Amino acid sequence: MNLTTEAKKEIFKTYGGNEKNTGSVEAQIAMFTERIKHITEHMKGQKKDFSSNVGLIRLVGKRKQLLQYLQRTDLMAYRALIEKLGLRK
Repeated sequence: MNLTTEAKKEIFKTYGGNEKNTGSVEAQIAMFTERIKHITEHMKGQKKDFSSNVGLIRLVGKRKQLLQYLQRTDLMAYRALIEKLGLRK
């Protein structure tokens, strides 16, 4: 993963409220989204990388579960996050 510490702090600050709030659902979804984007770019060049493909599928599943949880608990935050991240839902 090519995310630097400063980039991670910026993601957590933007989506979690502050850079130490790494456990919020919104921050975790944002971090998963960044990792998914990075692995997707890697997979475009390395089509036979099976282990990265498995990791990508697992990350997408985890993000989906967190999005479903957020949708159940706080619908307005879910809609705002989907729009902010540019996810199709």
